[in-house]
Amino acid sequence: MSGEVKVLPQDAAGIVRVQLCHAGKRNAMSVAMWRELRAAFVALQADARVRCVLIEGGGPGEGGAGQVAFCAGGDISEYPGFRFDAARLRDFHEGAVWGGLSAMLDCDVPIVAAISGACMGAGVEIAACADLRLAAASARFGAPIARLGFPMAPREAALVATAVGALTARQMLLEAATFSAQEMAARGFVGTVVEDGQLQVAAQASAGRIAALAPQAARRNKQILRALLAAPLAAAQALAGQGAPGQPGDDVYAYADGAEHREGIDAFLGKRAPVF
Repeated sequence: MSGEVKVLPQDAAGIVRVQLCHAGKRNAMSVAMWRELRAAFVALQADARVRCVLIEGGGPGEGGAGQVAFCAGGDISEYPGFRFDAARLRDFHEGAVWGGLSAMLDCDVPIVAAISGACMGAGVEIAACADLRLAAASARFGAPIARLGFPMAPREAALVATAVGALTARQMLLEAATFSAQEMAARGFVGTVVEDGQLQVAAQASAGRIAALAPQAARRNKQILRALLAAPLAAAQALAGQGAPGQPGDDVYAYADGAEHREGIDAFLGKRAPVF
């Protein structure tokens, strides 16, 4: 089972719930799920009836009873199949992952993220595409990919740094630091922190307030804000475009077959500490 991105039926207020679902993987994103995420938001952008999208983790709570994870990152079990080849690695980040994230960023419909449990790596990236973020008090945030021996892709890094702030991005990427919901609220990434059992009610209320207002004004506001915040992503796109034929040293994905990249992923899958 490679997981799925579920789009639930639109309710009477014009709110659509999108759920990240990957049972047994804390809703980690598989390659298939990134493509489904793109398809979902392309369709939502085209549907004039939709007034707000609420994105959340789906499925049972962690351990069967705890908080549902928003998204614990990427599905690392898939990584040996493509990550060690530079061309396939580039296609994964610039095609599958950025395809999903850019569809969210290009969506003019307001997006509210309801974040509980783990919000790591890919989860932070997806949450960064939302307009408003609410979190359960026990939620945890981070991007500890340094433990896996690889950097964040340029456009993904620009997205995260813009949303969480430069200092927080550096701590996440260089120290593999993780943060509580309260810390991420203090740093401006999370707008509202609520008790664990109140997250769905609070998120639905936020989406309801948006849906009750002028939908075309909301879409135009998003277009204006997107244009104002475009510079960091444009710079990252230029960086991601390096590595033309004959210039392998400039390729940001040239690390694909590197020793520390292989060690980080092998160690994770082998449930041992990496040795760099």
